[in-house]
Amino acid sequence: MTDDPSGLITTIELTWIEKRLERWLRFGRPVTDTILDRQRRLLSFGSGSVFAFVRWAANDYGTVESHIDIVRTVGSSEDYQTVPCVQPGGEVLLLQSSWSRVQRVLEAIDAVEALDIDPTEVSPDYWRHVHHRMEARQQPVAYTKARHRAWLRRRALQ
Repeated sequence: MTDDPSGLITTIELTWIEKRLERWLRFGRPVTDTILDRQRRLLSFGSGSVFAFVRWAANDYGTVESHIDIVRTVGSSEDYQTVPCVQPGGEVLLLQSSWSRVQRVLEAIDAVEALDIDPTEVSPDYWRHVHHRMEARQQPVAYTKARHRAWLRRRALQ
């Protein structure tokens, strides 16, 4: 499928049933995209990829679930957490539930993109920071170009 040296591929099943079940990718760079039918697709990622996965569902009475996960895919020898619709799972950098919190995360992603920074390249520590600040009901500190340059330098040394 890919030239992933670890041999581990992470797969996400996306589903879109209008106004009932929506599972979509907010950002990420899949290595393969397979259409299963009109409502479902499989996206595959090599190890070390970062993506944001949104899950939303409703019934006749309104929204019944809203989640966003920002996940880093792992290699075959790394530990991972399970995430619904993600096989086998990954390192969860951020997890938020309820539509108001999902919207705040989407706004944080938009703010990163407004800086012309690809969210897949953002420091994993930043997504953890956003998660923890939201859990503490505090405003996350904005990501900056200076912070991003520092992350890129640190990553180059690893």
